[in-house]
Amino acid sequence: MASGEPKAKKIKLSKEEKTESPTKKAPAKLSPNSLFGMGNPLLDITAVVDKDILDKYALKPNDVILAEDKHKALFEELVKKFKVEYHAGGATQNSIRVAQWMIQEPHNVGTFFGCIGKDKFGEILKQKAEEAHIDAHYYEQDEEPTGTCAACITGTNRSLVANLAAANCYKKDKHLDLEENWKLVEKAKVYYIAGFFLTVSLESMLKVAKHASENNKLFCLNLSAPFISQFFKDNLMQVMPYVDVLFGNETEAAAFAKEQDFKTKDIKEIAKKAQALPKVNTERKRIVVLTQGKEETVMAHSDKIDTFPVLEIDPKDIVDTNGAGDAFVGGFLSELVQEKPLDQCVKAAHYSANVIIRRGGCTFPEKPDFN
Repeated sequence: MASGEPKAKKIKLSKEEKTESPTKKAPAKLSPNSLFGMGNPLLDITAVVDKDILDKYALKPNDVILAEDKHKALFEELVKKFKVEYHAGGATQNSIRVAQWMIQEPHNVGTFFGCIGKDKFGEILKQKAEEAHIDAHYYEQDEEPTGTCAACITGTNRSLVANLAAANCYKKDKHLDLEENWKLVEKAKVYYIAGFFLTVSLESMLKVAKHASENNKLFCLNLSAPFISQFFKDNLMQVMPYVDVLFGNETEAAAFAKEQDFKTKDIKEIAKKAQALPKVNTERKRIVVLTQGKEETVMAHSDKIDTFPVLEIDPKDIVDTNGAGDAFVGGFLSELVQEKPLDQCVKAAHYSANVIIRRGGCTFPEKPDFN
Protein backbone atom coordinates (compact mmCIF):
# COMPACT_ATOMS: atom_id res chain seq x y z
CA MET A 1 0.00 0.00 0.00
CA ALA A 2 1.18 3.48 -0.75
CA SER A 3 4.46 2.15 -2.13
CA GLY A 4 5.10 5.29 -4.20
CA GLU A 5 5.88 7.22 -1.02
CA PRO A 6 7.49 10.52 -2.01
CA LYS A 7 10.46 11.30 0.17
CA ALA A 8 9.59 13.89 2.79
CA LYS A 9 12.24 16.52 3.35
CA LYS A 10 14.50 15.53 6.21
CA ILE A 11 14.41 17.96 9.07
CA LYS A 12 17.91 18.62 10.34
CA LEU A 13 17.72 19.41 14.03
CA SER A 14 20.34 21.60 15.61
CA LYS A 15 21.38 20.89 19.17
CA GLU A 16 19.13 23.69 20.35
CA GLU A 17 16.12 22.43 18.39
CA LYS A 18 16.59 18.90 19.67
CA THR A 19 16.01 20.17 23.18
CA GLU A 20 12.64 21.62 22.32
CA SER A 21 11.47 18.97 19.90
CA PRO A 22 10.28 15.46 20.72
CA THR A 23 13.33 14.03 18.95
CA LYS A 24 16.03 14.39 21.57
CA LYS A 25 16.34 10.67 22.41
CA ALA A 26 16.30 7.36 20.58
CA PRO A 27 12.71 6.17 19.90
CA ALA A 28 11.04 5.67 23.25
CA LYS A 29 9.93 2.27 24.49
CA LEU A 30 6.19 2.49 24.68
CA SER A 31 4.13 1.60 27.70
CA PRO A 32 0.35 1.52 28.13
CA ASN A 33 -1.39 4.88 28.67
CA SER A 34 1.46 6.90 27.08
CA LEU A 35 -0.99 8.71 24.78
CA PHE A 36 -4.05 10.42 26.25
CA GLY A 37 -7.13 11.61 24.39
CA MET A 38 -10.35 13.21 25.63
CA GLY A 39 -13.34 14.06 23.47
CA ASN A 40 -16.82 13.28 22.19
CA PRO A 41 -17.31 9.52 21.82
CA LEU A 42 -19.85 8.63 19.15
CA LEU A 43 -20.98 5.23 17.95
CA ASP A 44 -20.87 5.29 14.16
CA ILE A 45 -23.82 3.39 12.68
CA THR A 46 -23.23 2.76 8.99
CA ALA A 47 -25.77 1.35 6.54
CA VAL A 48 -26.33 1.23 2.79
CA VAL A 49 -29.79 2.77 2.36
CA ASP A 50 -32.16 3.73 -0.43
CA LYS A 51 -33.17 7.20 -1.52
CA ASP A 52 -36.48 6.84 0.34
CA ILE A 53 -34.67 7.07 3.68
CA LEU A 54 -32.91 10.27 2.61
CA ASP A 55 -36.23 11.75 1.47
CA LYS A 56 -38.04 10.67 4.63
CA TYR A 57 -35.53 12.51 6.86
CA ALA A 58 -34.80 15.36 4.40
CA LEU A 59 -31.15 14.39 4.04
CA LYS A 60 -28.77 15.34 1.24
CA PRO A 61 -26.77 12.49 -0.32
CA ASN A 62 -23.39 14.00 0.65
CA ASP A 63 -23.59 16.08 3.80
CA VAL A 64 -22.69 16.30 7.50
CA ILE A 65 -25.31 17.67 9.90
CA LEU A 66 -26.21 17.66 13.58
CA ALA A 67 -29.36 15.71 14.34
CA GLU A 68 -32.57 17.64 14.97
CA ASP A 69 -35.73 16.25 16.55
CA LYS A 70 -36.97 15.07 13.14
CA HIS A 71 -33.89 12.81 12.82
CA LYS A 72 -34.17 11.05 16.19
CA ALA A 73 -36.07 8.04 14.80
CA LEU A 74 -33.49 7.55 12.01
CA PHE A 75 -30.99 5.77 14.25
CA GLU A 76 -33.40 3.06 15.41
CA GLU A 77 -34.81 2.69 11.89
CA LEU A 78 -31.34 1.99 10.50
CA VAL A 79 -30.76 -0.70 13.11
CA LYS A 80 -34.15 -2.33 12.53
CA LYS A 81 -34.39 -2.23 8.74
CA PHE A 82 -30.86 -2.35 7.40
CA LYS A 83 -27.65 -4.33 7.82
CA VAL A 84 -25.56 -1.97 9.95
CA GLU A 85 -21.92 -1.83 10.93
CA TYR A 86 -20.81 -0.29 14.22
CA HIS A 87 -17.53 1.54 14.79
CA ALA A 88 -16.17 3.54 17.72
CA GLY A 89 -16.20 7.11 16.40
CA GLY A 90 -15.88 10.78 17.27
CA ALA A 91 -12.87 12.86 16.16
CA THR A 92 -10.49 12.36 19.10
CA GLN A 93 -11.40 8.72 19.64
CA ASN A 94 -10.80 8.07 15.92
CA SER A 95 -7.31 9.58 16.16
CA ILE A 96 -6.46 7.52 19.26
CA ARG A 97 -7.72 4.36 17.51
CA VAL A 98 -5.60 5.07 14.41
CA ALA A 99 -2.52 5.80 16.56
CA GLN A 100 -2.98 2.48 18.38
CA TRP A 101 -3.43 0.66 15.04
CA MET A 102 -0.19 2.17 13.73
CA ILE A 103 1.64 1.23 16.94
CA GLN A 104 0.11 -2.30 17.22
CA GLU A 105 2.07 -3.39 20.31
CA PRO A 106 1.79 -2.89 23.20
CA HIS A 107 -1.99 -2.63 23.43
CA ASN A 108 -3.62 0.24 25.34
CA VAL A 109 -0.92 2.79 24.52
CA GLY A 110 -3.90 5.09 23.93
CA THR A 111 -6.19 6.15 26.78
CA PHE A 112 -9.52 7.81 25.98
CA PHE A 113 -11.99 9.74 28.19
CA GLY A 114 -15.46 10.83 27.16
CA CYS A 115 -19.11 10.56 28.16
CA ILE A 116 -21.62 7.88 27.10
CA GLY A 117 -25.07 6.72 28.20
CA LYS A 118 -25.95 3.60 30.14
CA ASP A 119 -27.57 1.92 27.15
CA LYS A 120 -27.19 -0.60 24.32
CA PHE A 121 -25.18 1.75 22.11
CA GLY A 122 -22.89 2.56 25.05
CA GLU A 123 -22.19 -1.16 25.54
CA ILE A 124 -21.39 -1.54 21.83
CA LEU A 125 -19.06 1.48 22.01
CA LYS A 126 -17.20 -0.07 24.96
CA GLN A 127 -16.85 -3.34 23.06
CA LYS A 128 -15.58 -1.56 19.91
CA ALA A 129 -13.02 0.45 21.89
CA GLU A 130 -11.79 -2.80 23.46
CA GLU A 131 -11.49 -4.42 20.02
CA ALA A 132 -9.39 -1.43 18.90
CA HIS A 133 -7.07 -2.06 21.90
CA ILE A 134 -7.55 1.40 23.37
CA ASP A 135 -8.01 1.91 27.10
CA ALA A 136 -11.34 3.73 27.10
CA HIS A 137 -12.63 5.00 30.45
CA TYR A 138 -16.05 6.48 29.81
CA TYR A 139 -18.06 8.62 32.18
CA GLU A 140 -21.40 6.79 32.14
CA GLN A 141 -24.58 8.67 32.96
CA ASP A 142 -28.28 7.99 32.41
CA GLU A 143 -29.65 11.45 31.60
CA GLU A 144 -28.73 11.33 27.90
CA PRO A 145 -28.29 8.39 25.50
CA THR A 146 -24.91 7.53 23.98
CA GLY A 147 -23.93 9.85 21.15
CA THR A 148 -24.32 8.38 17.68
CA CYS A 149 -23.47 9.25 14.11
CA ALA A 150 -25.62 7.73 11.37
CA ALA A 151 -23.80 7.24 8.08
CA CYS A 152 -26.38 6.69 5.34
CA ILE A 153 -24.64 5.41 2.21
CA THR A 154 -26.19 5.76 -1.24
CA GLY A 155 -23.78 4.79 -4.01
CA THR A 156 -20.52 6.63 -3.36
CA ASN A 157 -22.24 9.29 -1.23
CA ARG A 158 -22.42 9.42 2.55
CA SER A 159 -24.93 11.47 4.50
CA LEU A 160 -23.77 11.87 8.11
CA VAL A 161 -26.14 12.76 10.93
CA ALA A 162 -24.50 13.24 14.35
CA ASN A 163 -26.44 13.22 17.60
CA LEU A 164 -23.99 14.28 20.34
CA ALA A 165 -26.40 13.50 23.20
CA ALA A 166 -24.32 12.05 26.08
CA ALA A 167 -21.05 13.32 24.58
CA ASN A 168 -22.17 16.81 25.65
CA CYS A 169 -22.50 15.72 29.29
CA TYR A 170 -18.86 15.15 30.31
CA LYS A 171 -18.20 16.47 33.83
CA LYS A 172 -14.74 17.24 35.23
CA ASP A 173 -15.71 16.72 38.86
CA LYS A 174 -17.56 13.46 38.15
CA HIS A 175 -14.80 11.83 36.09
CA LEU A 176 -11.51 13.63 35.36
CA ASP A 177 -10.96 14.63 39.00
CA LEU A 178 -11.40 11.08 40.34
CA GLU A 179 -8.09 9.81 41.66
CA GLU A 180 -7.99 6.59 39.59
CA ASN A 181 -8.75 8.53 36.41
CA TRP A 182 -6.30 11.34 37.07
CA LYS A 183 -3.56 8.72 37.60
CA LEU A 184 -4.10 7.65 33.98
CA VAL A 185 -3.71 11.28 32.86
CA GLU A 186 -0.44 11.52 34.79
CA LYS A 187 0.92 8.37 33.11
CA ALA A 188 0.70 9.96 29.66
CA LYS A 189 3.45 11.93 27.94
CA VAL A 190 1.49 13.10 24.87
CA TYR A 191 -2.04 14.56 25.08
CA TYR A 192 -4.47 15.16 22.23
CA ILE A 193 -7.89 16.82 22.31
CA ALA A 194 -9.88 17.93 19.27
CA GLY A 195 -11.28 21.47 19.35
CA PHE A 196 -14.83 20.06 19.38
CA PHE A 197 -14.42 19.38 23.11
CA LEU A 198 -14.13 23.13 23.75
CA THR A 199 -17.93 23.19 23.44
CA VAL A 200 -18.30 20.52 26.15
CA SER A 201 -15.83 20.95 29.01
CA LEU A 202 -13.31 23.78 28.82
CA GLU A 203 -12.34 23.24 32.47
CA SER A 204 -11.38 19.61 31.75
CA MET A 205 -9.24 20.67 28.80
CA LEU A 206 -7.49 23.35 30.85
CA LYS A 207 -6.70 20.94 33.68
CA VAL A 208 -5.07 18.48 31.27
CA ALA A 209 -3.30 21.24 29.31
CA LYS A 210 -1.85 22.81 32.46
CA HIS A 211 -0.62 19.42 33.69
CA ALA A 212 1.17 18.85 30.37
CA SER A 213 2.73 22.30 30.43
CA GLU A 214 3.89 22.10 34.05
CA ASN A 215 5.53 18.72 33.44
CA ASN A 216 7.06 19.58 30.05
CA LYS A 217 4.89 17.03 28.26
CA LEU A 218 3.31 17.53 24.82
CA PHE A 219 -0.21 18.93 24.57
CA CYS A 220 -1.78 18.75 21.09
CA LEU A 221 -4.95 20.47 19.87
CA ASN A 222 -6.94 20.42 16.64
CA LEU A 223 -8.80 23.46 15.28
CA SER A 224 -11.44 20.88 14.21
CA ALA A 225 -13.93 23.12 12.36
CA PRO A 226 -14.30 26.77 11.33
CA PHE A 227 -17.16 27.29 13.81
CA ILE A 228 -14.80 26.56 16.73
CA SER A 229 -12.57 29.55 15.85
CA GLN A 230 -15.62 31.70 15.12
CA PHE A 231 -18.03 30.94 17.96
CA PHE A 232 -15.82 29.45 20.67
CA LYS A 233 -12.92 31.83 20.22
CA ASP A 234 -12.65 32.75 23.92
CA ASN A 235 -12.49 29.09 24.98
CA LEU A 236 -9.97 28.31 22.24
CA MET A 237 -7.69 31.18 23.22
CA GLN A 238 -7.75 30.13 26.89
CA VAL A 239 -6.26 26.78 25.86
CA MET A 240 -3.91 28.04 23.12
CA PRO A 241 -1.05 29.16 25.47
CA TYR A 242 -0.62 25.51 26.49
CA VAL A 243 -0.63 24.07 22.95
CA ASP A 244 2.65 22.46 21.84
CA VAL A 245 1.32 20.98 18.57
CA LEU A 246 -1.57 22.59 16.69
CA PHE A 247 -3.33 20.76 13.85
CA GLY A 248 -5.79 22.11 11.30
CA ASN A 249 -6.81 21.99 7.65
CA GLU A 250 -6.86 24.87 5.20
CA THR A 251 -10.46 25.98 5.85
CA GLU A 252 -10.01 25.82 9.63
CA ALA A 253 -6.72 27.71 9.33
CA ALA A 254 -8.39 30.43 7.23
CA ALA A 255 -11.19 30.86 9.79
CA PHE A 256 -8.67 30.97 12.65
CA ALA A 257 -6.53 33.57 10.81
CA LYS A 258 -9.57 35.75 10.18
CA GLU A 259 -10.69 35.63 13.81
CA GLN A 260 -7.14 36.36 15.01
CA ASP A 261 -6.82 39.27 12.56
CA PHE A 262 -3.67 37.79 11.02
CA LYS A 263 -4.33 39.83 7.86
CA THR A 264 -3.13 37.02 5.58
CA LYS A 265 -4.63 34.12 3.66
CA ASP A 266 -1.25 32.54 2.95
CA ILE A 267 -1.15 29.14 4.66
CA LYS A 268 2.57 29.39 5.50
CA GLU A 269 2.14 32.83 7.03
CA ILE A 270 -0.85 31.58 9.03
CA ALA A 271 1.29 28.70 10.35
CA LYS A 272 4.06 31.13 11.36
CA LYS A 273 1.67 33.53 13.08
CA ALA A 274 -0.13 30.72 14.92
CA GLN A 275 3.24 29.42 16.07
CA ALA A 276 4.16 32.87 17.44
CA LEU A 277 1.07 33.21 19.66
CA PRO A 278 1.88 33.41 23.41
CA LYS A 279 2.95 30.15 25.03
CA VAL A 280 3.31 29.20 28.71
CA ASN A 281 5.96 26.49 28.42
CA THR A 282 8.82 28.32 26.71
CA GLU A 283 11.05 25.22 26.80
CA ARG A 284 9.20 23.97 23.72
CA LYS A 285 8.48 26.07 20.67
CA ARG A 286 5.03 25.43 19.25
CA ILE A 287 4.72 23.19 16.18
CA VAL A 288 1.89 24.01 13.73
CA VAL A 289 0.79 21.40 11.18
CA LEU A 290 -1.70 22.44 8.49
CA THR A 291 -3.08 20.07 5.85
CA GLN A 292 -4.55 21.08 2.49
CA GLY A 293 -6.30 18.00 1.11
CA LYS A 294 -4.27 16.74 -1.83
CA GLU A 295 -1.93 19.75 -1.67
CA GLU A 296 1.25 19.75 0.40
CA THR A 297 1.18 19.71 4.20
CA VAL A 298 2.74 22.78 5.83
CA MET A 299 4.61 22.62 9.14
CA ALA A 300 6.01 25.51 11.17
CA HIS A 301 8.65 24.33 13.63
CA SER A 302 11.58 26.09 15.26
CA ASP A 303 12.15 29.09 13.01
CA LYS A 304 11.29 27.45 9.72
CA ILE A 305 8.51 26.30 7.50
CA ASP A 306 8.69 22.88 5.87
CA THR A 307 6.33 21.43 3.29
CA PHE A 308 5.61 17.76 2.63
CA PRO A 309 3.90 16.33 -0.47
CA VAL A 310 1.00 13.99 0.30
CA LEU A 311 0.87 10.46 -1.12
CA GLU A 312 -0.59 10.33 -4.61
CA ILE A 313 -3.86 8.50 -5.00
CA ASP A 314 -6.07 7.84 -8.00
CA PRO A 315 -9.38 9.68 -7.39
CA LYS A 316 -11.28 6.50 -8.25
CA ASP A 317 -9.63 4.80 -5.25
CA ILE A 318 -11.05 7.38 -2.83
CA VAL A 319 -14.05 5.91 -1.03
CA ASP A 320 -14.60 8.37 1.80
CA THR A 321 -12.57 11.41 2.88
CA ASN A 322 -14.48 12.04 6.12
CA GLY A 323 -12.00 10.31 8.42
CA ALA A 324 -8.89 11.66 6.67
CA GLY A 325 -8.17 14.44 9.17
CA ASP A 326 -8.63 12.19 12.20
CA ALA A 327 -6.41 9.54 10.58
CA PHE A 328 -3.73 12.11 9.74
CA VAL A 329 -3.52 13.14 13.40
CA GLY A 330 -3.56 9.50 14.55
CA GLY A 331 -0.60 8.67 12.33
CA PHE A 332 1.29 11.75 13.52
CA LEU A 333 0.64 10.92 17.19
CA SER A 334 1.76 7.29 16.73
CA GLU A 335 5.29 8.51 15.94
CA LEU A 336 5.26 11.55 18.24
CA VAL A 337 4.61 9.39 21.29
CA GLN A 338 7.67 7.31 20.29
CA GLU A 339 9.73 10.52 20.08
CA LYS A 340 10.45 10.00 16.38
CA PRO A 341 11.66 12.92 14.20
CA LEU A 342 8.99 15.31 12.97
CA ASP A 343 9.38 14.33 9.32
CA GLN A 344 8.64 10.72 10.32
CA CYS A 345 5.52 11.94 12.16
CA VAL A 346 4.28 13.62 8.97
CA LYS A 347 5.15 10.57 6.86
CA ALA A 348 3.07 8.36 9.19
CA ALA A 349 0.25 10.92 9.12
CA HIS A 350 0.14 10.89 5.32
CA TYR A 351 0.25 7.09 5.26
CA SER A 352 -2.67 6.76 7.72
CA ALA A 353 -4.83 9.25 5.87
CA ASN A 354 -4.06 7.51 2.56
CA VAL A 355 -5.24 4.17 4.00
CA ILE A 356 -8.41 5.52 5.57
CA ILE A 357 -9.71 7.41 2.49
CA ARG A 358 -9.69 4.13 0.55
CA ARG A 359 -12.29 2.70 2.95
CA GLY A 360 -15.71 3.62 4.30
CA GLY A 361 -15.67 5.44 7.63
CA CYS A 362 -12.60 5.70 9.84
CA THR A 363 -11.70 2.03 9.41
CA PHE A 364 -8.46 0.25 8.61
CA PRO A 365 -7.06 -3.20 7.76
CA GLU A 366 -5.79 -5.46 10.52
CA LYS A 367 -2.20 -4.24 10.28
CA PRO A 368 -0.46 -1.21 8.79
CA ASP A 369 2.17 -1.56 6.08
CA PHE A 370 4.37 1.27 7.28
CA ASN A 371 7.95 1.63 8.38
